[in-house]
Amino acid sequence: MSAGLAVDPRRRAERLSAPTLLAGGLLLAAVLLHVRDPHRGGSWGYCPWLLLTGLYCPGCGGLRAVNDLTRGDLAAAASSNVLLVASMPWVALWWGRTMVDRWRGVVRTTRSGRVAIGCAAFAVVALAFWFARNTAAGAWLAP
Repeated sequence: MSAGLAVDPRRRAERLSAPTLLAGGLLLAAVLLHVRDPHRGGSWGYCPWLLLTGLYCPGCGGLRAVNDLTRGDLAAAASSNVLLVASMPWVALWWGRTMVDRWRGVVRTTRSGRVAIGCAAFAVVALAFWFARNTAAGAWLAP
């Protein structure tokens, strides 16, 4: 193996179980959101942050976005929560890489600084999105 890579001694089924369960759970959630339309007010409850503050959180519109994606309407999904829709390809790439690595038994060692920078960058983007969608100029970002 190359530098930064190690071998996972567990059986393939053990290595693949966690990301497979994650994908199954997300698929089940998407099916439930497809069947029970979150566009109907209160069908899945209400955002506690919105009820308490009157402001949209970064996740507001996420359920509607997933529902729209299950119906194949990318524009409506982006209109509900563009941050969620824009982050999905990155999450899918990460999950796919994880599945390939686990299939092959590869364990990647990551530098903690790199992970911290990625998390901090996403946090900054999410905070900027949160702020912007609650201003007059960013009203188009609101769900």
